[in-house]
Amino acid sequence: MSRQQLKSETRKAAKIRVLLADDHSVVLEGLSAIIGRQADIAVVAEASDGEECLAAWRAHQPDVVLLDLRMPKMDGVEVLEAIRREDPGARVIVLTTYYTDEDIYRAVKAGARAYLLKDTRRDELLDCIRRVHAGETRLSPDVTARLVGRLGNVALTDREIQVLERVARGESNREIASTFKLTEATVKSHLKSIFAKLDVESRTEAVADAVKRGVIHF
Repeated sequence: MSRQQLKSETRKAAKIRVLLADDHSVVLEGLSAIIGRQADIAVVAEASDGEECLAAWRAHQPDVVLLDLRMPKMDGVEVLEAIRREDPGARVIVLTTYYTDEDIYRAVKAGARAYLLKDTRRDELLDCIRRVHAGETRLSPDVTARLVGRLGNVALTDREIQVLERVARGESNREIASTFKLTEATVKSHLKSIFAKLDVESRTEAVADAVKRGVIHF
Protein backbone atom coordinates (compact mmCIF):
# COMPACT_ATOMS: atom_id res chain seq x y z
CA MET A 1 0.00 0.00 0.00
CA SER A 2 1.39 3.43 -0.96
CA ARG A 3 1.89 6.22 1.60
CA GLN A 4 -0.98 8.19 0.05
CA GLN A 5 -3.32 5.19 0.27
CA LEU A 6 -2.27 4.63 3.88
CA LYS A 7 -3.10 8.24 4.78
CA SER A 8 -6.44 7.89 3.06
CA GLU A 9 -7.29 4.72 4.98
CA THR A 10 -6.19 6.36 8.26
CA ARG A 11 -8.51 9.31 7.64
CA LYS A 12 -11.41 6.96 6.94
CA ALA A 13 -10.79 5.03 10.17
CA ALA A 14 -10.42 8.16 12.36
CA LYS A 15 -13.35 9.28 14.45
CA ILE A 16 -15.08 12.61 13.91
CA ARG A 17 -13.68 14.82 16.69
CA VAL A 18 -16.34 17.04 18.27
CA LEU A 19 -16.14 20.03 20.63
CA LEU A 20 -19.25 20.68 22.75
CA ALA A 21 -20.04 24.19 24.02
CA ASP A 22 -23.02 24.90 26.28
CA ASP A 23 -23.41 26.66 29.62
CA HIS A 24 -25.75 23.98 30.99
CA SER A 25 -23.89 21.00 32.47
CA VAL A 26 -26.89 18.69 31.98
CA VAL A 27 -26.88 19.42 28.24
CA LEU A 28 -23.14 18.78 28.02
CA GLU A 29 -23.47 15.49 29.89
CA GLY A 30 -26.36 14.36 27.70
CA LEU A 31 -24.64 15.22 24.44
CA SER A 32 -21.40 13.61 25.59
CA ALA A 33 -23.24 10.41 26.50
CA ILE A 34 -25.07 10.26 23.15
CA ILE A 35 -21.94 10.92 21.11
CA GLY A 36 -19.81 8.64 23.27
CA ARG A 37 -21.87 5.64 22.17
CA GLN A 38 -21.04 6.19 18.50
CA ALA A 39 -18.31 4.18 16.84
CA ASP A 40 -17.35 6.98 14.46
CA ILE A 41 -17.70 10.13 16.62
CA ALA A 42 -15.85 11.21 19.78
CA VAL A 43 -16.02 14.23 22.09
CA VAL A 44 -12.55 15.76 22.42
CA ALA A 45 -13.44 18.72 24.65
CA GLU A 46 -16.29 20.50 26.43
CA ALA A 47 -16.75 24.20 27.23
CA SER A 48 -19.24 26.05 29.43
CA ASP A 49 -18.70 29.57 28.13
CA GLY A 50 -17.61 31.32 24.97
CA GLU A 51 -14.03 32.01 25.99
CA GLU A 52 -13.53 28.38 27.04
CA CYS A 53 -14.95 27.25 23.71
CA LEU A 54 -12.57 29.40 21.69
CA ALA A 55 -9.59 28.25 23.77
CA ALA A 56 -10.65 24.60 23.44
CA TRP A 57 -11.07 24.99 19.69
CA ARG A 58 -7.58 26.40 19.37
CA ALA A 59 -6.11 23.66 21.54
CA HIS A 60 -7.88 20.67 19.96
CA GLN A 61 -8.75 21.79 16.41
CA PRO A 62 -11.91 19.62 16.35
CA ASP A 63 -13.57 18.48 13.15
CA VAL A 64 -17.00 19.77 14.23
CA VAL A 65 -18.19 22.18 16.93
CA LEU A 66 -21.64 21.92 18.55
CA LEU A 67 -22.23 25.48 19.74
CA ASP A 68 -24.97 27.05 21.87
CA LEU A 69 -26.00 30.63 21.06
CA ARG A 70 -26.39 32.04 24.58
CA MET A 71 -23.29 31.62 26.72
CA PRO A 72 -21.41 33.74 29.27
CA LYS A 73 -18.39 35.88 28.34
CA MET A 74 -18.82 35.45 24.56
CA ASP A 75 -22.06 34.48 22.86
CA GLY A 76 -22.20 31.79 20.22
CA VAL A 77 -22.10 34.14 17.25
CA GLU A 78 -19.04 35.94 18.63
CA VAL A 79 -17.29 32.59 19.09
CA LEU A 80 -18.31 31.47 15.62
CA GLU A 81 -17.00 34.68 14.05
CA ALA A 82 -13.69 34.34 15.93
CA ILE A 83 -13.27 30.72 14.84
CA ARG A 84 -14.09 31.52 11.23
CA ARG A 85 -11.57 34.37 11.17
CA GLU A 86 -8.87 31.87 12.08
CA ASP A 87 -10.24 29.04 9.94
CA PRO A 88 -12.80 29.98 7.25
CA GLY A 89 -13.42 26.28 6.64
CA ALA A 90 -14.35 25.46 10.24
CA ARG A 91 -17.45 23.29 10.57
CA VAL A 92 -19.80 24.61 13.26
CA ILE A 93 -23.32 23.45 14.12
CA VAL A 94 -25.49 25.78 16.20
CA LEU A 95 -27.53 23.79 18.73
CA THR A 96 -29.86 26.07 20.68
CA THR A 97 -33.29 26.70 22.15
CA TYR A 98 -33.53 30.08 20.40
CA TYR A 99 -35.41 30.17 17.12
CA THR A 100 -36.08 33.76 16.09
CA ASP A 101 -35.45 34.96 12.54
CA GLU A 102 -32.65 37.21 13.81
CA ASP A 103 -30.90 34.38 15.69
CA ILE A 104 -30.94 32.21 12.59
CA TYR A 105 -29.78 35.06 10.35
CA ARG A 106 -26.86 36.02 12.61
CA ALA A 107 -25.71 32.42 13.01
CA VAL A 108 -25.84 31.59 9.29
CA LYS A 109 -24.26 34.93 8.36
CA ALA A 110 -21.40 34.15 10.78
CA GLY A 111 -20.81 30.83 9.03
CA ALA A 112 -22.82 28.14 10.82
CA ARG A 113 -23.09 24.99 8.68
CA ALA A 114 -26.31 23.90 10.42
CA TYR A 115 -28.90 25.27 12.84
CA LEU A 116 -30.61 22.80 15.16
CA LEU A 117 -32.93 23.10 18.14
CA LYS A 118 -32.17 21.17 21.32
CA ASP A 119 -35.33 19.10 20.92
CA THR A 120 -33.93 17.66 17.67
CA ARG A 121 -34.12 13.86 17.61
CA ARG A 122 -30.92 12.03 18.49
CA ASP A 123 -30.61 10.35 15.10
CA GLU A 124 -31.06 13.68 13.31
CA LEU A 125 -28.35 15.29 15.43
CA LEU A 126 -25.88 12.49 14.75
CA ASP A 127 -26.72 12.51 11.05
CA CYS A 128 -26.15 16.27 10.98
CA ILE A 129 -22.71 15.90 12.61
CA ARG A 130 -21.69 13.33 10.02
CA ARG A 131 -23.01 15.34 7.09
CA VAL A 132 -21.47 18.62 8.23
CA HIS A 133 -18.16 16.82 8.76
CA ALA A 134 -18.47 15.59 5.17
CA GLY A 135 -18.74 19.19 4.00
CA GLU A 136 -22.50 19.60 3.71
CA THR A 137 -24.67 22.46 4.96
CA ARG A 138 -27.81 21.32 6.76
CA LEU A 139 -30.69 23.78 7.09
CA SER A 140 -34.24 22.50 7.53
CA PRO A 141 -36.97 23.85 5.22
CA ASP A 142 -38.41 25.86 8.13
CA VAL A 143 -35.03 27.42 8.96
CA THR A 144 -34.50 28.23 5.29
CA ALA A 145 -37.93 29.86 5.08
CA ARG A 146 -37.23 31.96 8.15
CA LEU A 147 -33.86 32.97 6.74
CA VAL A 148 -35.39 34.01 3.43
CA GLY A 149 -38.04 35.98 5.31
CA ARG A 150 -35.38 37.72 7.40
CA LEU A 151 -33.35 38.61 4.32
CA GLY A 152 -36.47 40.11 2.79
CA ASN A 153 -36.72 42.64 5.62
CA VAL A 154 -34.71 45.81 5.99
CA ALA A 155 -32.02 45.01 8.55
CA LEU A 156 -30.85 47.30 11.31
CA THR A 157 -27.16 48.20 11.24
CA ASP A 158 -24.88 47.11 14.08
CA ARG A 159 -24.86 50.66 15.44
CA GLU A 160 -28.65 50.89 15.29
CA ILE A 161 -28.92 47.65 17.25
CA GLN A 162 -26.47 48.98 19.85
CA VAL A 163 -28.49 52.19 20.20
CA LEU A 164 -31.73 50.24 20.51
CA GLU A 165 -30.24 48.00 23.20
CA ARG A 166 -29.39 51.13 25.19
CA VAL A 167 -32.88 52.46 24.68
CA ALA A 168 -34.21 49.17 26.06
CA ARG A 169 -32.14 49.78 29.20
CA GLY A 170 -33.88 53.11 29.66
CA GLU A 171 -30.95 55.34 28.70
CA SER A 172 -31.53 58.84 27.37
CA ASN A 173 -30.19 60.15 24.07
CA ARG A 174 -27.50 62.02 26.00
CA GLU A 175 -26.38 58.88 27.82
CA ILE A 176 -26.32 56.87 24.60
CA ALA A 177 -24.32 59.60 22.87
CA SER A 178 -21.80 59.60 25.72
CA THR A 179 -21.45 55.81 25.65
CA PHE A 180 -20.64 55.64 21.94
CA LYS A 181 -18.92 59.04 21.70
CA LEU A 182 -21.58 60.40 19.35
CA THR A 183 -23.51 63.64 19.22
CA GLU A 184 -27.12 63.66 20.40
CA ALA A 185 -28.10 64.64 16.86
CA THR A 186 -26.49 61.45 15.55
CA VAL A 187 -28.36 59.36 18.13
CA LYS A 188 -31.63 61.01 17.08
CA SER A 189 -30.77 60.23 13.45
CA HIS A 190 -30.20 56.55 14.33
CA LEU A 191 -33.53 56.44 16.16
CA LYS A 192 -35.33 58.00 13.21
CA SER A 193 -33.87 55.31 10.94
CA ILE A 194 -34.82 52.56 13.42
CA PHE A 195 -38.40 53.81 13.66
CA ALA A 196 -38.70 53.87 9.86
CA LYS A 197 -37.27 50.38 9.39
CA LEU A 198 -39.45 48.84 12.11
CA ASP A 199 -42.47 50.93 11.10
CA VAL A 200 -43.03 52.21 14.65
CA GLU A 201 -43.53 55.66 16.16
CA SER A 202 -42.02 55.50 19.63
CA ARG A 203 -39.07 54.19 21.61
CA THR A 204 -41.33 51.77 23.50
CA GLU A 205 -42.79 50.37 20.28
CA ALA A 206 -39.31 50.04 18.79
CA VAL A 207 -38.04 48.04 21.78
CA ALA A 208 -41.12 45.80 21.88
CA ASP A 209 -40.95 45.10 18.15
CA ALA A 210 -37.21 44.44 18.20
CA VAL A 211 -37.57 41.97 21.08
CA LYS A 212 -40.40 40.18 19.23
CA ARG A 213 -38.28 39.92 16.09
CA GLY A 214 -35.27 38.68 18.09
CA VAL A 215 -33.16 41.69 17.09
CA ILE A 216 -32.32 42.47 20.72
CA HIS A 217 -32.45 40.39 23.92
CA PHE A 218 -32.66 41.43 27.56
